Amino acid sequence: MDEALIRSLTPGVLTVLVRRGADFAAAEDAVQDALVEAVRGWPDDPPRDPKGWLVTVAWRRFLDATRADTARRRREDRVEEEPAPGPASDVDDTLQLYFLCAHPSLTPSSAVALTLRAVGGLTTRQIARAYLVPEATMAQRISRAKRTVSGVRFDRPGDVATVLRVLYLVFNEGYSGDVDLAAEAIRLTRQLAASVDHPEVAGLLALMLLHHARRAARTAPDGSLVPLAEQDRSRWDTASIAEGVRILQAALARDRLGEFQAQAAVAALHADAPTAGETDWVQIVEWYDELARLTDNPVVRLNRAVAVGEADGPRAGLAELAALDDALPRHTAVAAYLHERDGDLDTAARLYVEAAHKAPDLAERDHLTRQAARLNSRHRQGR
Repeated sequence: MDEALIRSLTPGVLTVLVRRGADFAAAEDAVQDALVEAVRGWPDDPPRDPKGWLVTVAWRRFLDATRADTARRRREDRVEEEPAPGPASDVDDTLQLYFLCAHPSLTPSSAVALTLRAVGGLTTRQIARAYLVPEATMAQRISRAKRTVSGVRFDRPGDVATVLRVLYLVFNEGYSGDVDLAAEAIRLTRQLAASVDHPEVAGLLALMLLHHARRAARTAPDGSLVPLAEQDRSRWDTASIAEGVRILQAALARDRLGEFQAQAAVAALHADAPTAGETDWVQIVEWYDELARLTDNPVVRLNRAVAVGEADGPRAGLAELAALDDALPRHTAVAAYLHERDGDLDTAARLYVEAAHKAPDLAERDHLTRQAARLNSRHRQGR
């Protein structure tokens, strides 16, 4: 079985059924049944037109389920006549499927799970493992999401911004279980970029590629985090960086700036620096100014404080930080870093310990604890 082929065909088959009148939940069940039949039969007897075969089998499964369900008898007039078998339409409705899975009535976690299932072609078990939850829990989440969007038709324009937020959520999950969600998010965003001409889609794809290019250098052999300034830049994926920069430049040339393009510009400036000391922090501050104008996001302002601390000195960064809510995630860690840069090692060590207690995951907690231990050791040696 060609798993890549199956996953690429699944969204198109699903959208054909929905356009013929099947509700989303029933259509998705029928497609899954057709995929089971494909697994059983294709290795011995591969079809000449795989998509047409899947559409035909899935539509028959839908008709069978509809006729057997007395609650859906009112739909029988619409589904009674089965279209003649033949080549499937070449119209790509995948974009509409993205919009459906990112419907505003869904919670972010449900939208992500439904996107991975319906567009990504992942199994419920794979998604559950990626999110480290029981398969039954994920199955319930996906079922609720399917019920929520079952009545939504493909006759209204979708919101690209919502789709992009869902894909970015997928990307930020990174790697867990047996599914590389960062790579999956890049694959899906490429697919979206091929379906819609939108500079922010290109901006998100560029951002993902530029971040993903540094992945191999982000952790040490023992699994500990390696800060950006200390990463071995020879381990960065230069091909992904070049592609990301090229995509970003083409998007920026259209003069329709959005937040993902601005974030990608920051990532590109980091990627362009041969060493951490050669980073163009002045330009990074300017891009954070653009981001703050676009989003008014306090996390953006927190990151801007770090950039100001690098461009204009740690005290300037601390002054920017003082204007922000100290309850922001990682606020304490940023304060510790800037105090260390300013030479106040006692305060920095204390803040690193405090930040470690607030860390969202074990890897970050361990990193911050090591930072505190390093400063305390240096302080003891200086006595």
